[in-house]
Amino acid sequence: MLAASLNTALGNAGLMIMLAACTFGALATAFSIRTGNLATLKQAPRYAWLALGGSVLAVVMMQRALITRDYSIGYVQQVGSSTTPPLYNFAAMWSALEGSILLWVLVLGIFTAAVAWQFRARTSDPLVGWALVVMFAITAFFAFISFGPASPFAGGPPVPIGFDGPGPNPLLQNHILVLFHPPILYLGYVGFTVPFAFAIAALITGRVGEGWLMETRRWALISWAMLTIGIILGGWWSYEVLGWSGVWAWDPVENASLMPWLTGTAYIHSVLVQERRGMLRVWNLSLLVATFALTILGTFITRSGIINSVHAFGAGDVEGYLLALFGIVVVVSLALIAWRGDRLRSPGAIDSPVSREGAFLANNVLFTLFAFIVLLGTVFPLFIEVLQNRRTVVGAPYFDRLSAPLGLMLLFLMGIAPALPWRKASGTLLRERLFWPAWSGVAAVAVSLAVGVFGLMPLLAFGLAGFAAGAALRQLVLATRRQGWRGLVGRVNGGMVVHLGVIAIAVGLAASNSFTHSAAIPLEVGTEQAWGGHTFELIAITETVDARSSAVVAEVLLDRRQVYEPAITKYLRMGMDIGTPSVRTGFTKDVYLTIDGTIRPTPGDTRVTLRVFIKPMIMWLWIGAGMMAVGTLLAAFPGQRRRLATDTASAPVPVETGTGSRDD
Repeated sequence: MLAASLNTALGNAGLMIMLAACTFGALATAFSIRTGNLATLKQAPRYAWLALGGSVLAVVMMQRALITRDYSIGYVQQVGSSTTPPLYNFAAMWSALEGSILLWVLVLGIFTAAVAWQFRARTSDPLVGWALVVMFAITAFFAFISFGPASPFAGGPPVPIGFDGPGPNPLLQNHILVLFHPPILYLGYVGFTVPFAFAIAALITGRVGEGWLMETRRWALISWAMLTIGIILGGWWSYEVLGWSGVWAWDPVENASLMPWLTGTAYIHSVLVQERRGMLRVWNLSLLVATFALTILGTFITRSGIINSVHAFGAGDVEGYLLALFGIVVVVSLALIAWRGDRLRSPGAIDSPVSREGAFLANNVLFTLFAFIVLLGTVFPLFIEVLQNRRTVVGAPYFDRLSAPLGLMLLFLMGIAPALPWRKASGTLLRERLFWPAWSGVAAVAVSLAVGVFGLMPLLAFGLAGFAAGAALRQLVLATRRQGWRGLVGRVNGGMVVHLGVIAIAVGLAASNSFTHSAAIPLEVGTEQAWGGHTFELIAITETVDARSSAVVAEVLLDRRQVYEPAITKYLRMGMDIGTPSVRTGFTKDVYLTIDGTIRPTPGDTRVTLRVFIKPMIMWLWIGAGMMAVGTLLAAFPGQRRRLATDTASAPVPVETGTGSRDD
């Protein structure tokens, strides 16, 4: 009982400390800026460190409660169990609503303290001060949510002696990715708070030039990378766990992470134009506001209980607060942009649409339109339910039909934009720079036809992917020829590596979505079946049992070489059957095996119905994700020419050129 009260008391104390530190930090910092009290302003980092300490204390107490099975806490009653393995017991903290908000609070505390540390010598700068005020206010909001309506330390009803909880949702305790996917995704979500805070600070102070962009460029890039990796890991989890052989189903929770990724990607590109030519200021501010607002909207969608999804949390008491925060963010941000309208006017204009500026503007339009299409398809059923009191579903055909043309246009832009100079391109220059990318596209189409690819959309996808890959490789070859392998470091050339990763993912998605084929194959022990160029033989049906689950396993010999073991696992405390696929992964295709769930086999049976999927080029998704991660790391550091420019102060705003071409 003493240990139980200690978990609750210290956990709530940590949240209270965080809430108080952020509230007083926001008020004191804002007041100090307004009054010019520099002594008080310099204390702002201490509030950030105190808030971080409070969040860490709360998380440690929640983990202690899960480890010790403190069933006096309602949340532990919901997700705790003595049969849950330690890794999944650790991840149980973010497996339901209250714990997920607690994780969000911790990540916010880390980012706020990191910003305070980075700018500790510049707290007297109003831009930094107002950015901290915004971050304190947002962190205080989530600390309030966690301390009040979504408290993970709220007491539960009395339980009998010997009570043991059900553990996390079975889908969240049968694959190691649950340990990484949510925290990394949260780093991406929450990380965009930093550039958003500086954008609001720039609007408040009127310093809407390029300075605030330089302060937050790396923060935005790393946050985007975390969001990207989190989304890819989510697709991998879906592929490995859900048994349907897909990686993306246009589920509302998947869409909730895709929307800020789309606007964040547009911002990462668009910011280059403002740094280089002082243009697209309103675009950049609007994209940042949209990205942050969409993270809040996504949090509302996944934590309000208004949608049915295998990813979503149950209904809670936080939806009204999250919707209010979303409204405040949108209204206040738009009001500040309108207030600073005169100062946001660009000093220059786009000289020609056939220029790098024109390509980035087209990029913004396409990504924004893509995000709007996803948003409309995601929230439309909610509006119908509110207005007409009936449920409707916007399915994958809507998203596929509208997103495919946009994806092709973005691939085209990825091919042409690296070849475009700033200001204006001549026909001769474009012919020279697009010669090899164009032939790369033609070669990609020829290879596709040679291996039997058919259909207009797949051929367009592969051809444009080859075109875009040729443009990226041309840029990288020129950079390495000039500077050696050091030429790969820097925003432009690191970005080209990211492009190659995106192209690999696009090719993998196009191939797997267009040419997957499947069949239900009845197997009998000792009898070999052939299908799709492969042979399948059932060796035996066995059962494995432990304290938390029982699994019926079909041992299948694939192509007379290796035994694979698709299974159906029943989690005993929930009585839920979960299909567990078994996959042979290859560079050109995967063979995906799962037991047909309509008839559950029993140990000793001699027959089973196997569902088999042949999935082309799935591995390219994971390869592409790795390339994107490497490219982002390269882009996070200044290139050689930029470092020289910074060291010699030869330019007021150093800009990378990548290849060294004057027109680039």
